[in-house]
Amino acid sequence: MSPTLFKTLVIAVGASFALAFTWVVVPPLVASGDIIGGFAAGFVNPYASGYALDTIACWCVLAVWVAYERSRYDVRHGWLALALGVAPGVATGFALYLVLRMHKTDAR
Repeated sequence: MSPTLFKTLVIAVGASFALAFTWVVVPPLVASGDIIGGFAAGFVNPYASGYALDTIACWCVLAVWVAYERSRYDVRHGWLALALGVAPGVATGFALYLVLRMHKTDAR
């Protein structure tokens, strides 16, 4: 796979998730105005809890990776990926980090 195709696909998946998240989550969140309740709704049953915990753990792994590569390889602006990992979600934050990282590794 070419680097251009990789970058395009990663951006497409991250952006698609952000759009789907916005379409599915934002309307009920705006209607209720309850951000805490919206977060807690991810834990309404054991299956949803499993997915929610997986997402939280993936964000934590991403945070460790971003911190490591910031000090080891000087990959900058990883904090943007972590912020996007909170909202709209880890898929978008991870996609951004891969693109940021790709720019740094291509420069070597």
